[in-house]
Amino acid sequence: MSARSDDMARRFERDRPRLRAVAYRILGSLGEADDALQDAWLRADRADTSEVANPSGWLTTVVARVCLNLLRARDARREEPLDDGDRRQPAATGTAADPAEEAQLADEVGIALLIVLDTLGPAERLAFVLHDMFDVPFDDIAAMLDKTPAATRQLASRARRRVRGVPAPEADPPRRRRAVDAYLAATRGGDFDALVALLHPDVVLSADAAVVPTPEPVTVSGVERVARGAMASMGRARAAAVVLVDGRVGMAMAEHGRLRVVLRFDFAADGRITGIDVVAEPARLNELDITGIS
Repeated sequence: MSARSDDMARRFERDRPRLRAVAYRILGSLGEADDALQDAWLRADRADTSEVANPSGWLTTVVARVCLNLLRARDARREEPLDDGDRRQPAATGTAADPAEEAQLADEVGIALLIVLDTLGPAERLAFVLHDMFDVPFDDIAAMLDKTPAATRQLASRARRRVRGVPAPEADPPRRRRAVDAYLAATRGGDFDALVALLHPDVVLSADAAVVPTPEPVTVSGVERVARGAMASMGRARAAAVVLVDGRVGMAMAEHGRLRVVLRFDFAADGRITGIDVVAEPARLNELDITGIS
């Protein structure tokens, strides 16, 4: 290894925590982030860096380009239907990561943020993450995206509006937001009685075939049956957050930063939940407008 290559290797290791943070926020998956870093280092090690004036900035660019390629490949697969194997178990998302570390990172970054980021296009996501989270200049990001700096600013601005969200509309009274917050807390904590108290006696839950999974959609009615079904999703609830779904307060659940399940709610006049629509089929998820709540 040449002296210059040795210097770049030391720089890469010094910058690894930041580069990993960049990759994780772009990709939303710790396993994919670690794979991206490995690929980025292989590229950096083969490159001629004799004229690189800012090694840290250059390495960030290499990592970002690798992540952008992964996002574009992921986006191209998003419309593909799930086969039976996919329905039984989600596809692997890179190198196996420590679940506890992944959960900690998701909490630090914000589950709602990761969910909304997954709804952005690759260019919007890259522009927002690099500029708003890591202060990368728009000129540098524009070169990665093959766009003008002005167009790149527009991408980041659109992403920022979706991530930061808007206040819940007046059609959703505050008690509806409180009910969804309480539903998530009860589901996460396994509090059956608290969940029952939120449900109307005539509550109906509808879930598409990808949720369970089953050959056909599932409909469940009655407080206790719906509550028991919700309790079965405790694991998913730990990776869930309250968001706006088509402009109404709802919930979304992620896995490795990937949107997997969305819940839409209907309410009675007294604020209790009368209906829950559980969406997991990729085509249906892609049709939903999901934003943060400010």
